[in-house]
Amino acid sequence: QVQLVESGGDLVQPGGSLRLSCSASGSIFIIADMGWYRQAPGKERELVAVTSSRGSTNYADSVKGRFTMSRDDAKNTAYLQMNSLKPEDTAVYYCNFRVRPFRAELTEYDYWGQGTQVTVSS
Repeated sequence: QVQLVESGGDLVQPGGSLRLSCSASGSIFIIADMGWYRQAPGKERELVAVTSSRGSTNYADSVKGRFTMSRDDAKNTAYLQMNSLKPEDTAVYYCNFRVRPFRAELTEYDYWGQGTQVTVSS
């Protein structure tokens, strides 16, 4: 079993910055993809950014140039640096890790964090 714990959500004014973190613990051999998603009230969950184990990152068009995702595999942690925040960035942000728990098995599993609230408002 793998647990993901997120932190860093807060209330921030438009134009401000926040840094989200997501740390995994439990049975982990390799973490393949690390991703950040968000869900605003009344909307479906959407991809914000995803980073592969090779380090390539894809971003949603709405956050390109403002958000930067990084990962520290030694700490089993992903980060999302969010700059120039806008009211439309308001949402619950979730991390998602694709984990290979055991060296002897090739199967990978998806795990989700509990979510952290980001509110952008003056």
